[in-house]
Amino acid sequence: MKTAMMIILGILGILVTVSAPAAETPSVDEIVNRANLAAYYAGNDGRAEVTMTIIDAQGRTRKREFVILRRDLADGGRQQFYVYFKKPSDVRKMVFMVHKHIDKDDDRWLYLPALDLVKRIASSDKRTSFVGSHFLYEDVSGRSINEDTHELIETTDDHYIIKNIPKDPTSVEFSAYTVWVDKKNHLPVKAEYMDKNGRKYRTVEALEIKNIQGFPTVVKSRVKDLNSGGETIAVFKKIKYNIDLKDRIFTERYLRRPPREVRK
Repeated sequence: MKTAMMIILGILGILVTVSAPAAETPSVDEIVNRANLAAYYAGNDGRAEVTMTIIDAQGRTRKREFVILRRDLADGGRQQFYVYFKKPSDVRKMVFMVHKHIDKDDDRWLYLPALDLVKRIASSDKRTSFVGSHFLYEDVSGRSINEDTHELIETTDDHYIIKNIPKDPTSVEFSAYTVWVDKKNHLPVKAEYMDKNGRKYRTVEALEIKNIQGFPTVVKSRVKDLNSGGETIAVFKKIKYNIDLKDRIFTERYLRRPPREVRK
C-alpha cells in the first residue's frame, strides 16, 4: 500500500509539473527592446558585404554592392554606421554614414564622388529611397523605438505581433506598421506598413536567418512596394562581429578616403 501511494504521489507530482502555468508573456516594451537589440546590436560591432537586387514591376533588375560597418557606443543606444559602395560604376566610392542618436535626430551624410560633394541628409529625407532601392535610408540603421507607441495585439505559438503607431504622424508617410517578432531569437521577421488610408502598401521580411558567432542574423531580406509592384532583395555575406572597429572610421575625414576595413 505504501509503495502504491508513493507511485500515485509521484504521478500527481508529474501532472502538477506538466500542467504548471507557462511563463508570463513579457511586456510589449520588453519585447520591443529585445527585438531592437537582436536586429541592430549583435556584438559590439560588425562588418558585412551586401548585394541588393532591385526588381521593378516589369521584372527588370539592377544591382548594388556595398560594405557596411557598424559600431555600438552603447547597447540599445548610440551607434555609428559606414556604408561604402563598390558596384555598379555609377555609385562606386559613394559613402553613406550615420551617427545614430536616441534622444534627437540622427546625423546622416552622403558622399557623392562624381561631384566630390558631402551632403547632409535631413531628417525629413530618412524615409526616402536608399540609392534607388525599395529599402529606405532609415532601414539601414533602424528606426528609433522611441518614435512610436507599441501595442502587443496578438501572441501565437511562434511570434509576438506588435502594432506600432508614430508619435509624430506628420514626420512619416505611414499611419502604422505591424511587426512579427520571433519568440525564440527575438528577431523581427516581418513588418507590414499601412498608409494614411489604412491600406497595406509596404512589407519587409526576413527570408533567411543563420547563427553567426552565436548571434541569430538575417542573411537575406526582402522589401516589397505593393503600390508599384517592385521589390528589393538584400543578401548579406562575410558577416563578422566583434572586429574592434575604431571611432576614427566614422568621421567626415573618411568619407572621401575610405578605410581599409571596407576595401579588403
